[in-house]
Amino acid sequence: MPLPNTLKTPPFLQKLQWVTDPVGYMESAVEQYPDIFTAQIVGFGDTLVFIHHPQAIQEILTSDRKKFAASGELNRILQPLTGDHSVFMLESLCHKRRRQLLTPPFHGERMQAYSQLICNLTQKVFSQLPLNQPFLARNAMQNISLQVMVEAVFGLSEGERYQKLKRLLGLMTGLFGSLLTSSALYFSWLQTDLGAWSPWGRLVRIRQQIDELLYAEIAFRREQPDSDRIDILSLLMSARDEEGKSMTDRELRDEMMALLLAGQETTASAMAWGLYWIHYLPQVREKLLQELKPLSDSLDPMSFVRLPYLSAICNETLRIYPVAMLTFPRVVQERVDLLGHQLEPGTVTVGCIHLLHQREDLYPQPKQFRPERFLERQFSPYEFMPFGAGVRRCLGDALAPFEMKIVLATILSRYQLELLDNRAERPQRRGVTLAPASGVKMRWKCNKSSTRNNLL
Repeated sequence: MPLPNTLKTPPFLQKLQWVTDPVGYMESAVEQYPDIFTAQIVGFGDTLVFIHHPQAIQEILTSDRKKFAASGELNRILQPLTGDHSVFMLESLCHKRRRQLLTPPFHGERMQAYSQLICNLTQKVFSQLPLNQPFLARNAMQNISLQVMVEAVFGLSEGERYQKLKRLLGLMTGLFGSLLTSSALYFSWLQTDLGAWSPWGRLVRIRQQIDELLYAEIAFRREQPDSDRIDILSLLMSARDEEGKSMTDRELRDEMMALLLAGQETTASAMAWGLYWIHYLPQVREKLLQELKPLSDSLDPMSFVRLPYLSAICNETLRIYPVAMLTFPRVVQERVDLLGHQLEPGTVTVGCIHLLHQREDLYPQPKQFRPERFLERQFSPYEFMPFGAGVRRCLGDALAPFEMKIVLATILSRYQLELLDNRAERPQRRGVTLAPASGVKMRWKCNKSSTRNNLL
């Protein structure tokens, strides 16, 4: 039985465009097929059914395993970075148990503890920026989010191992600013170590150094356990399965890499986009400053989290260019009817977050950045889903917007920034995610509200 709405472009050209210009690829396809189409791309198997209708996405993500099943094997594109034992690769009961271990630190009371950490790190990073000199907002946001994740996930905030880990993780994520390195995740023949000068060779060597640091820290924790530690690594090391077994060093390493890389890379791009839109549209910036004004003397960063217009800005930022373009894939288990099309067992499907967020029937004038739409209407979890949905929903679905709000509010409250390039910013592939192509060029202007004396 034929697959639904198969694109006519030759497979090689589809694969090439998907890697080099994913937004152009998706938006060209949706002009032909508004709700569902079959693509031939790389990364999740050669043939993939894209679904961007909210009710259909809900069906594939919430149906029981008899109809659609998640498959860790289809996430192999992430294996070179996160290994074989991270939550991305696990399936069924193993995946469920690992998520149960990882979820608590990203919710509830722990979030309040992170609030002051995020605020302090934001001020620390900006204190190191040169006055009246250009900087890339994407790099500054990467610095903040990286330090937040290293402290929250790994429990390190100082010392030689902390400095080395922070530097190496920054180098690794920086490699994916190159389209060639990003392409290597999709074309296995590019994953060739030609020496330290080659993109993949450099990645391999950085990864080896990070592994040495991670394993050294794990060994240290095993030799000197501390029950008072509340970071995620310590939590996982103390966890036991139903047979009383603890996670192996390899399992711990893979989970740490998954959390450290995924958690900070995506949030950094989202915050850079937020700074871009706030400064690209003066009316948005002025309205936000008016909302922040009553809190100018507040020392509690949690006060930022409850601001409605700031929340709307963050939601609209995550809508217009969601960092993650697709949900994790689901495999059809028995013949099903979806949007009037018969899907056979073995068919691989994904919910297309980007195209969902661009639907005119959900978001009138979807290319327009308009935070007010989130004040005027409540969207369902399958209409607005920047973190995916279902059992594979991103673990950082609470921490990422929480961090965005505090970082953006801290910056707007204390510093006056200027966008240096008024041309429309475009999205560009960065690994498996989307990021601002130029990095968002800005300058910190010196004035009464942005001098270094205001820093704590």
